[in-house]
Amino acid sequence: MAESESQSSATPNLNAAKAPQKVEVVVQSPNAQGEINITAELAIFLLRVGVSLLMIHHGLEKFQDPEGFAEFVVGKYLSFLPGNPVIWTYAAAATQIICPIGLAIGLFARISALGLLSTMLFAFYFHMFDTGLEGFPFAVVESHNYAFELSAVYAAIFFYFVCAGPGRLSAFRKTNTITYYPKENN
Repeated sequence: MAESESQSSATPNLNAAKAPQKVEVVVQSPNAQGEINITAELAIFLLRVGVSLLMIHHGLEKFQDPEGFAEFVVGKYLSFLPGNPVIWTYAAAATQIICPIGLAIGLFARISALGLLSTMLFAFYFHMFDTGLEGFPFAVVESHNYAFELSAVYAAIFFYFVCAGPGRLSAFRKTNTITYYPKENN
């Protein structure tokens, strides 16, 4: 009888050693009551969707005349990029069409925002090389906007989404649950 008792007490320990224990930790909301600031989340959602809709235009525009963009922008101002400028034009156009969709719905939002940020940094570089600062910040320019202004604003918005993520109102929101398997002490 003592032998069967020792076997039965050893069996649970053996099974417990084989299967690590799963522990879930729920991260508390920064707000004391756990409430969501719906106004802020709605503003983030509208910014995310709005800037994405506006960005698609730039990708479609590149697909209209890829050879022209490759020759007069990529080839002329971004000649340090390796390979054919037309390939870079198609890459930028695809990024400006695919990544806004991902950002708008919240699918791989940070990666999408990073792709868009990179295209806007190239656009910012192009405008700085082409026109310079144009007397920034106090000059009044003939076109009423600095040439680099739009790409700088886009870059700032995409940088925000790279750092902060898409917000709570996204289709594929990350939960506040962290799962880990602690090491057993022997």
